[in-house]
Amino acid sequence: MKKSPVQLRGLVIIDQMQPQFAATIAANSDGYFPIPGETACWVEVCPGIAVNRLLDAALKGCDVKPGAMILERSYGTLEVHGPDQGQVREAGEYVLKAAGQTRDDGLSPAVLSSEVVNQIDPHHAMMINKSRSGMLVLGGDTLYTLEVNPAIWVLLAANEAEKAAPIRIVSLENNGAVGRMQLAGSDAAIEEAVRAVQRALEGAPGRSNPAGEGGGACF
Repeated sequence: MKKSPVQLRGLVIIDQMQPQFAATIAANSDGYFPIPGETACWVEVCPGIAVNRLLDAALKGCDVKPGAMILERSYGTLEVHGPDQGQVREAGEYVLKAAGQTRDDGLSPAVLSSEVVNQIDPHHAMMINKSRSGMLVLGGDTLYTLEVNPAIWVLLAANEAEKAAPIRIVSLENNGAVGRMQLAGSDAAIEEAVRAVQRALEGAPGRSNPAGEGGGACF
């Protein structure tokens, strides 16, 4: 039987996972937990069920651990990680080969929303904390929210923001039609984090993304 074609939506290498980033991922993971300092490779594809074959290729070819295999409505996401950056990057190459794709076949990130809310109300903070996946946000904090397509690019944004500034990762949603992130901190910390996010996403590889041209998040 002929194999179904696989569309690469994105491949993201997290070169050195930061402490909050690793903790947030681990707290919401069903696989092997990552720890700070390790390298991770995240891949998002369509059709989603293809992640089974792609993860198999990575695990058989390299010394890495699986941290995530997510199948949702339209797309599939997988993650592998480990202390050896070379092995993790090679695992990404195994995935690309199994998918018949190159890294540039993925979609470049399209930022759908990027907003800063200064000194949020304490009641607002409590509402956010009810559904957070990471750290607490407090009244008086400055809040930064990001929505990006494909969802996988929010991971790069979060890790680079933590590298650049003393922020708190409040929520991180990295699968589905879009990726969403909330960061909290002082005005100055959020300003620096936003600059880091912009640099990371502007430098990301990939083909033209219709979502960034008024085409919407789903296509």
